[in-house]
Parts: sequence; structure tokens; C-alpha cells
Amino acid sequence: MAQKPNTPKGTRDFATLELAKRNYIIDKIKTQFKHFGFQAIETPAFENNDTLLGKYGDEGDRLIFKILNSGDFLAKVPQDILQAKDSAKAAAYLTEKALRYDLTVPFARFVVQHQNDLVFPFKRYQIQPVWRADRPQKGRFREFYQCDADVVGSKSLWQEVEFILLYDRVFNNLQLPSVTIKINHRKILSGLAVLMNAEDKLIDFTVALDKLDKIGKEAVIQELLDRGISQQAIDKLNPVFDISGNFSEKLTQLESLFQGNRSGLEGIQELKFIEAQVAAQGLRATTLRLDLTLARGLNYYTGAILEVAAPASVGIGSIGGGGRYDDLTGVFGLKNISGVGVSFGLDRIYIALETLRLFPETISESTQVLFVNFGDTDAAYAFDAVQKLREKGVIAELYPDAAKPQKQLAYADKRHIPMVVFVGEAERKNQVFTLKNMKTGEQKSLTFAELAALFVHEDIA
Repeated sequence: MAQKPNTPKGTRDFATLELAKRNYIIDKIKTQFKHFGFQAIETPAFENNDTLLGKYGDEGDRLIFKILNSGDFLAKVPQDILQAKDSAKAAAYLTEKALRYDLTVPFARFVVQHQNDLVFPFKRYQIQPVWRADRPQKGRFREFYQCDADVVGSKSLWQEVEFILLYDRVFNNLQLPSVTIKINHRKILSGLAVLMNAEDKLIDFTVALDKLDKIGKEAVIQELLDRGISQQAIDKLNPVFDISGNFSEKLTQLESLFQGNRSGLEGIQELKFIEAQVAAQGLRATTLRLDLTLARGLNYYTGAILEVAAPASVGIGSIGGGGRYDDLTGVFGLKNISGVGVSFGLDRIYIALETLRLFPETISESTQVLFVNFGDTDAAYAFDAVQKLREKGVIAELYPDAAKPQKQLAYADKRHIPMVVFVGEAERKNQVFTLKNMKTGEQKSLTFAELAALFVHEDIA
């Protein structure tokens, strides 16, 4: 018996309607990318290992899909490593490339490689798939699309303001309610590490703190202890867990804890500027909230950090995120190039819109009209009309076979094609078309001009 085919775990097929819905989201995002002045680029699906590894922290590195070298990939592995079954050492001989983990690091590589051809500040957007060897669950896949926008070559905080407004405009156009844009600052996190006398544990501290919403305060404290941070240091962090109020009130309370703490105070001043300018422009569909535990656990953020939370009723967590990464291109040899960017989680946005039934009913890209085939002579007359309708932007089809009319009507019904046209000897003789509304069953005879006007809404002579 043949094995039942299936997709690899964490990947999916997309049927026609699903793809139409995904394209609807992409079009909304892409429109705003263009309105904000971003230019499109694309990068390869896989990169050299040394481009990706070491850019996402230990946890991120473990989730990178590595690609086996072509040919006899075991031939280059020294015998002593093979016999020792040391997979870590063997990996250096087995694989030289990996599927991209995100779009940001490949973008940094792109900027360095093409720096002489770019005009800075350079604003790019990129909509392509990425891969992560993660545990699949609701809203989390091993292959998924990211929709990224970045600016490199400017340290101005106006860029952060623009990205927050970009998020707001996209979700407003998607009519997705109750979206929260959470913001924090890497300098504030560094300031907290100074407050705890744990500067050397900054990465361990931020990785654990970033999990607060998922595992709770007690579990975070335990993880901090497990990562070598003392209880005395953790006790100094406790006041931060108790900070409450609106955006400005939280910063004021934090400011009192950071007296003499240069890094923390700089982060506070930058967030004050960003919040004030966003407030001056106004948010249409989102709420900006300061989240002092937001860390996003990635090594390359150096300034503001953003994460977008879906409506709580959807239950999928973040649907976007990003931040400033001043020194990312430095790892590829290009120093002093500041960058900031955000990403939209296409798959999770899809889930949110589907769960809340927010996709428009007219989103399907289905055929608008099907011409019934009564044989080659009638089909030739119908086919000429099909081509003319297509030239006017109408999605039209001729049924390919001269099958029984009932079969052709059943096809139209299953495809949700709203209109069917019959063309027989009488129609050809009178130069007309018989149109049937599949929903109401109503039929009427129309000239081509009248038929076309129903779909293209124009006065056709």
C-alpha cells in the first residue's frame, strides 16, 4: 500500500481561498510599506553558516536549520570525531550553509555587501519565508513568512516613531481591534542589570525576563537563579515588578530608581521622546504601552524594543516585533551604521483575522463568470467573449469540455462562481448571451456590452 503523503511537521499547504486571504494581508502591509517610503529587496533562502550563527544568542542558534553539504558529506569528517560521535565538532565538516532564521541578519549582510550601491539612510522592505527548528504549536510554525521593514544609516529617534505609526496604520487598515504595541529599551534593561550589580549577566538576565508573560514571576526568578544571578541581585529587581500606571507614570517611577544610572536614564529620555511624538500624531487602531519586562532575548538590539500583541481573545501572543540594532552591520565589517526595523507576523495576523472573522466576504479571487460549453462551434463564440472580458479585467472561464449542462453547473456551484453564461445556436444567431445568476436562478438575455457592463461597471458603447 502506498504511503499517505503529508507535509513536514510545522509546514502547511495553502489552498486557493487561504492564499487569497494571505495575499489580502500582504497587500495591506505592502501598501503601507510603500507609503512610508520603503523599497523592496529579496535575499536567498539560505545563507552561509558564519552569516547566521552567533547573531541570535544560544537559543536562537539551536533553532537554525542547517543544510548538509552536497555529495559524500561524511568524507571530510576526521575519523576520530566520527568514532567519538561528537556531533558538535562534526557539524563544522558536515554543513556550511543554513536556512535563514529571520530577515534582519541577511539584510545586514546585504547592506555590507552592497554598501557602495546604496543611498543612506536606506529603507527596505522584504516579504519572504524564514525557517526555525521550533516546536510547532498554534501560531508557531517551522516555515513561515515575515514581512520586514528596516532603516539603516540613521540614529534619529524619528525612525522609531515612524515604525510605531506604521504598525498602527497597517492594523487600522486591516480593521484588527485591541492591538497593543509594547515598547521597552535596551538601555533600560542594561540599567536594571547595573541596579542588580549583574552587568556581566545581561544576556542571561534579559532572556529570562522576556519570559515573564509566559511563565510568570516565580518561574523567571528561578531561571535567574539557575543562570547564576544571586538572590540579593534579584531582590533589587523586585521594585520594578511593582511599577504601575500609564506610560509617563511608569517612567517617572523608574527614573527615581535610576539616579546616577547613566544607561537607564538615557533609555528613559529616548522613550519619553518617542511616546510624545507618537501621542502628537495619534494612534488610530493600537495602544502604545511601556513594558519594562520586554526583552525579546536577541543579542543585537541596542535601543528601543517593540513587540505587538494580538487581541487577548485570539490567544496567540505577539504578531510583530522589532527594535534598534546599532551595531549589527559591524559584525560584517561595516562600522557605525545604525539600524532599526520591525517585522509583521503574517501567519499570526492571519489567525487573528480568521478567529475574529474580519476577512471581507469578497476576498475570494474566484472566477466571476463561467461560460458553458455546448460544443466547438458554440464554444468558439463563447471563447471570443471570454477573451474580451479578460482584457477588461474580468475573471472569466470557458468550461473546457462539452459535458452535460448539469455537470458544468455543478462545477460552477462548487467553485462558488456567481454567474454562468449559456451560448447556443439561438444566442449566436442573435449575437446575445444568456446569463444565469447562480444564487437566485434568474436568467436574462444580454448583448456583450450589457454583459461586460455588469462586471466592469463602465459605459460600453
